[in-house]
Amino acid sequence: MVADGGERAKGLKTCWPLRDADIANWTDAYFKRTKQAVGTFGDLTATYAVFMRRPVVSAPRLVVEWLAAVAAERNVTFDIDLRFEEGKWVGAGEPILYITGPLYHLCDLETLLLQKLGPACVAAYNAFTMCADLPKAAFLAMDARHCAGVEMAEMMAYAAAVGSDRAKRKVGAVGFIGNATDATAHFFGLDSGKGTMPHAFIGYAGSTLRAAEMFDSCFPGDPMTVLVDYFAQEISDALSVCRRFSDRAAEGRLSVRLDTPGSRFIEELDPPASYAVLERNAPAAVRGYRTEEELRYLVGAGVSAAAIWRMREVLDEAGFPKVKIVGSSGFGPKKCRVMSEAEAPIDVVGTGSYLPGSWSETYATADIVEYDGTPRVKVGREFLLRRQE
Repeated sequence: MVADGGERAKGLKTCWPLRDADIANWTDAYFKRTKQAVGTFGDLTATYAVFMRRPVVSAPRLVVEWLAAVAAERNVTFDIDLRFEEGKWVGAGEPILYITGPLYHLCDLETLLLQKLGPACVAAYNAFTMCADLPKAAFLAMDARHCAGVEMAEMMAYAAAVGSDRAKRKVGAVGFIGNATDATAHFFGLDSGKGTMPHAFIGYAGSTLRAAEMFDSCFPGDPMTVLVDYFAQEISDALSVCRRFSDRAAEGRLSVRLDTPGSRFIEELDPPASYAVLERNAPAAVRGYRTEEELRYLVGAGVSAAAIWRMREVLDEAGFPKVKIVGSSGFGPKKCRVMSEAEAPIDVVGTGSYLPGSWSETYATADIVEYDGTPRVKVGREFLLRRQE
């Protein structure tokens, strides 16, 4: 693969730095000193190995596109030996890609290229595991509000799409069906973001039912997802909306979303009632050893497996079997695994919690492993030397 400003560069959507002055402002000082020294004493061809210290899912597209754009800006060529194609599982310490080119034009790019790879690979890993654990649920990427700027938001949306595609291939999962913002919807094959109403919309309307009526009036042809936790009346408000919009309910164009905070139980539930719900529907989930965290996801406050099961019971008993349940609030890899074990009847998961939970795990690392074709790497990193395949 050659990064020379071809089609990949033309498709670049990012706002990451491309011009030398901007790159210099955002790169580590010692890389700039290296560039100055190379310019003084003579250039050579260098090969960088780029790797992660933990298992990940390969998500290299944004890095490769950026390198192509920089190559075009500098009128040079970078050769990229991608050892793990997008969506492939990568072991700890295995080079994801090798980058070969003039050292003078590569040595000041290390800071930025590592920023673009590590977080995306870990987020793709998390997105994959979540989708694989809940293969029948659709996922919505609602992470944008939790990202540290638009560059991170782009990386995370891309990562969700990569992890989702892997889960679709491996286990036939529904995976991510979209995200919250227009800017990154293209990663999911869409023109715009998805979403219906936030809590502010409910507060503005003054009641959950009134908010649903206002939404229906403004967007009559759109599927409607109604937040039902604003007034701590999840069951009552869900049923009142279903009865008011019985046609939507019968057609499968109505969903209720649980986003209950972890400070309280949903309407009708408390610890004993939560255990009783799971005993009726998924008794194996609460028998055997459970950590405190797992118990919270199963029968605790907030959007627990018991809460989702209870909402499904109520909707079915009231004659609304086609009304879908959307769950949000803390749906990361651990919670999704527990929901799977409880066979929670969740139709859609709204999540931003596939974002890396431990930022130190996202650090990608690069080392030069060849100088003018001669293998050479610092002692202890010999495992990075390129092996011919």
